[in-house]
Amino acid sequence: MKLIIINGPNLNLLGKREPEIYGTTTFESYFETLKKQFTQVDLHYFQSNIEGEIIDKIQEVGFSFDGIILNAAAYTHTSIGIGDAVKSIKTSVIEVHISNVTAREPFRHTSYIAPNAVGIIAGFGLNSYDLAIEAFLKLRK
Repeated sequence: MKLIIINGPNLNLLGKREPEIYGTTTFESYFETLKKQFTQVDLHYFQSNIEGEIIDKIQEVGFSFDGIILNAAAYTHTSIGIGDAVKSIKTSVIEVHISNVTAREPFRHTSYIAPNAVGIIAGFGLNSYDLAIEAFLKLRK
């Protein structure tokens, strides 16, 4: 199974940014843990703070990968373009958030990705990514 995690803006600052919400682990070190935990998965990772680069990556992998784990971060709530990119591809997408976005500011309660995603996982810290990988593995059976 070939999966990619696509992270959006400011997630490159994990480990430094608001540790009370996002924790103290960098995503790069967490990604290494994921690769060791899920050896049966060909796991890839992409991060960008730029909306167009995220759209380009979704379009690039959206017809050849088995799944996309997408944490578009703030773009989740603002980017019709990313939502349209998810709608336009064949690869299934699971929307992921580290924090429980529905327990935060009201503007975070809207997702332009959710209507076209297989599902949403939020609020389990970095373990949200583990859960998304496990979901793809179970969906494949």
